[in-house]
Amino acid sequence: MTQQTRLRRIGWLAVLSLCTVFYLALHLKVHAVQSEVVRSERQIVALESEKSLLETEFETRANQEQLASWNRIDFGYAAPAAEQFVENERELAKFGTPRAAGAPAPILVAGIAQGDKAPPFAKFVSPLGRPVDARLINADARGNDVAERNSATISIPLAAAIGNVRE
Repeated sequence: MTQQTRLRRIGWLAVLSLCTVFYLALHLKVHAVQSEVVRSERQIVALESEKSLLETEFETRANQEQLASWNRIDFGYAAPAAEQFVENERELAKFGTPRAAGAPAPILVAGIAQGDKAPPFAKFVSPLGRPVDARLINADARGNDVAERNSATISIPLAAAIGNVRE
């Protein structure tokens, strides 16, 4: 091998090494810029979220001011004062009046009558105004009358109550 070829090889190796160093430096710079972009995007998302929260807070407070204005001006409402609160049930009872003559007795305990005195069930009507199929109300899966069951709730399938919605 001659001196000239050896110098040419060393030159190419030096150029290749220099290009590799420049490539690594450029790669690191690109990665750093990309990290800054991602960090900035995250910061933008956080700021947009905070902005949305502040807008909601502002709208809520503006609505509260409008409601307070309506209460003061239009309805004449005012916040309750301390003397408006009562200490116990006896003070509350002072505001009551005796029952008028002929007024019905108060209901003390709610219950259902058994046997012949049991009132008939009210007619179930769907939200669309159609009566509900009587078979769904009067008999359960075992053929027992719903009024005779001990269950406190009546379960009616929604599709049966509404019927065909397209009608």
